[in-house]
Order: sequence, then structure tokens, then C-alpha cells
Amino acid sequence: MMENQSSIDIMSKRYSVRTFETTPIEDVHHQYIKEYINNESNLIGPFGNKSRIEYIPVINNVTDKGIKLGTYGFIKNPQAYLVGITENKTYPLIDFAYVFQKLLLQLEKFGIGNCWMGGTFSRKSFQKELVIGDGNFIPGISPIGYPRIKQRLFDKTLRKVVRADNKKSWEKLFFHHTFEMTLERNTAEKLEIPIEMVRIGPSASNKQPWRLVLSKDKTACHFYIEHTPNYSSSFGYDMQLLDMGIAMCQFHLACSEIGIDGYWVQEDPNLTLPTEQTEYLFSWKCKR
Repeated sequence: MMENQSSIDIMSKRYSVRTFETTPIEDVHHQYIKEYINNESNLIGPFGNKSRIEYIPVINNVTDKGIKLGTYGFIKNPQAYLVGITENKTYPLIDFAYVFQKLLLQLEKFGIGNCWMGGTFSRKSFQKELVIGDGNFIPGISPIGYPRIKQRLFDKTLRKVVRADNKKSWEKLFFHHTFEMTLERNTAEKLEIPIEMVRIGPSASNKQPWRLVLSKDKTACHFYIEHTPNYSSSFGYDMQLLDMGIAMCQFHLACSEIGIDGYWVQEDPNLTLPTEQTEYLFSWKCKR
């Protein structure tokens, strides 16, 4: 149990869990999850879009309805799945990822492991279990359960393949005033920790598509995405937008924990962009 552990500690130590113990999720944790996802305020992101999160317990990957959920062999012994449902549009996807990541980090405090999945699962199998609704789809899911301490060789190999432990350095991701000036950690001052939480956050294939520009007066932080061309076109949506919602969540939770008061806005600073793949999405402004 780690209920009292800080969000920054959780984010710093978190890793994707793909092999779980066969121990069922405890009733107290089961109840917590149900209450959390039934509370509408927990499902609305910073831009006001409401997502759905469904909780599906499984035994041997089979639901109560007898439907076998498919994850292509990546996951072993999941005790349940959390399934996200939203619109296939830019800001609903970002809002979904924000609220989903916030829940996953909260579950980490109870010792419940998880693993973001945006492409390596059978959407059709999950759609058989749930009523999705017109105009919505499943952008991402997470198996959950209590992590097995001894990882499978498969897990370790997969981490190496996606370079999950090899995060890009500050100078490749973060900038000061313009994209021509890299941001030094000590220059970020009070925003150093929130920006670092973005850097270490999970992302699809560890691509880390976020690019942040700290304003000259250090009161605003502008978030850009550097799209990887054709990365997720086969899935029918831009999976890297989920990465941006995760980054947004990590940054916001860190700010809240260390007492930085601020808010999200969409106010493009109209900077000269470094590549054609770079796109402005949103900004964080510190309250004076």
C-alpha cells in the first residue's frame, strides 16, 4: 500500500506492467475504481470534454459475458481492464488521456500496476463487451492488477525494443522563448519539476512527441506536438495525441503538488516552428 505517496514519487518510479499476479483485485480497490469512474467530475478534462471509462473484471482474459478480450500476448494474468471511450477528435482525445492517466497514477498508490495500450489490443473484442455509442470509439485501454515482482523475459525484451528506459534529454525536448534556444534545467526555476515529469512520462513506442517552450518571463509553458509521420495511421486516429494528454496530466499534477497555481489555455504564441510536423496545442499559464 502506498496511499500516502506523492504523485511526483509515483510518476518518478512508475513503469508499465505487463505481467501480473493471479491475485484478484481486492474488494476495497474494486469499490474505489467503480466510485471513481462513476464520479462525473473525474471524467472531464481541462478542455471540458467528458470521457467514459469502463471497468471490466476478467478471469483468464474472459469477461462475465464470456467474451475473450484480445491483447496479442503482450499481457499476462490481467485481473481487469480499464477501457476509455471518447470522440475521435483532437481535444477530446487529449482530455481522455489526461483523465485516464490521472486514474492510473492514483491506482499506483494502491499498488495496482497498469500499462497504456493504444494499438496492441483487439478493439473488436472490447466492442463486443461494451456499448460504445455513435460518434465514439476506444482510443486506449489498460490492463490492471498487482504487479508480479519477477518480470518475464518477454517484458524485459520488449522494454529494450521500445527503449522504454531511454528517455530523450532536456535539450531535445524543451526550449526557452524560441525553438532556437534549448532550455537548461536550472533556467526552468520553479517549473523544473513539472517539466521533468513530462520528460519521464509514458508515450507510445517511447517517441516522446511533446515539445515545450518556456516563455521568456517563465510564466507560461507552451505545449507542442512533433508528429511522427504515419506513426498511427493504420489505427484510424492520432495515437500521439494521447501522449500529449499524458504529458498535460503529469505537468499539472506536479504543479499542484509543489504549489504552482495556474491554468490551461489555447493561446498560440505564433513561434517559428522547427519542422512541418510540429504543431501548437495548448499552454499552461502561472497565476501571478
